[in-house]
Amino acid sequence: MERVVAVDWSGDRSAAGQRKKIWAGVWTAEAGGRVRLESGRTRVEVAEWLIEMARETPRMVVGFDFCFSFPEWFVRGEMGCADAPAFWELVEREHGEQWLAAGCVDPRFWGRAGAGRGGKRPVEFSGERLHRMLRATDIDCKIAAVIPEAERAARVKGIAPKSVFQIGGAGSVGTASLRGMPVLKRLREAGFAVWPFDRAGLKRPMVVEMYTRLNTGAVRKSNAAARAAYLLRKRKEDAAYAALPRGVMEKARGSEDAFDALVSCMVMTARRAEFARLRAPKDPGYRVEGWTWAPGVR
Repeated sequence: MERVVAVDWSGDRSAAGQRKKIWAGVWTAEAGGRVRLESGRTRVEVAEWLIEMARETPRMVVGFDFCFSFPEWFVRGEMGCADAPAFWELVEREHGEQWLAAGCVDPRFWGRAGAGRGGKRPVEFSGERLHRMLRATDIDCKIAAVIPEAERAARVKGIAPKSVFQIGGAGSVGTASLRGMPVLKRLREAGFAVWPFDRAGLKRPMVVEMYTRLNTGAVRKSNAAARAAYLLRKRKEDAAYAALPRGVMEKARGSEDAFDALVSCMVMTARRAEFARLRAPKDPGYRVEGWTWAPGVR
């Protein structure tokens, strides 16, 4: 890969919010490798920016930190979609904003006032049915974070992937995911391979789903002092961090979103040789549910 882009996404409705919260860490191979950290774009503008960069550098991989699909029982059984790309079409054309609207009649979308049971997790996703709100890859991420594997980059205790049905509250990913799926559709139409729905390779730019917590490891990212200490330690331990421009480090210290984008970019860059040979996941539902790329796991 000649270019790596890690995007810390946002489901914010306003253009101003998107330009503030969406950050991208970008590594390019030219001049021995260069990293920059950027914000200031809306979701639509990010898609067009990525398409333009792919014209310059087709051997490019992009990581987004939102869920690329929903559980199979919902996508296929409830919505009648054969795979995730068909579901993206449905989300963009009809259901996405309906599920996010105040007073949504579908109680399975929960986490904020006016949604579900006053924002509380529905009974359908409680007790023995808790697993229904997660995809197979969400469960895999949680298990993999506490069970060390030989090739895994880091062990993260207490990790708890959120359900894509949760559209509000701390750490929720549902809103960002529903507003990110039309971007996946746009990129795929522009020639990007979206893994694992499309085969990995070097013939065209590709997109993967990432989980920033698996990239950063255990750190209190919301705390500026903790971010600064993490980055200082990385500069001492890792030559790639030591070579980063001062301005990039300042941005990452100043914002949790920028921090996630930078660290994810650095992890993806260190692992860039893996992306062209990513294999299809073993779980048979991956074409419907998608799969999260994890460092060192192929």
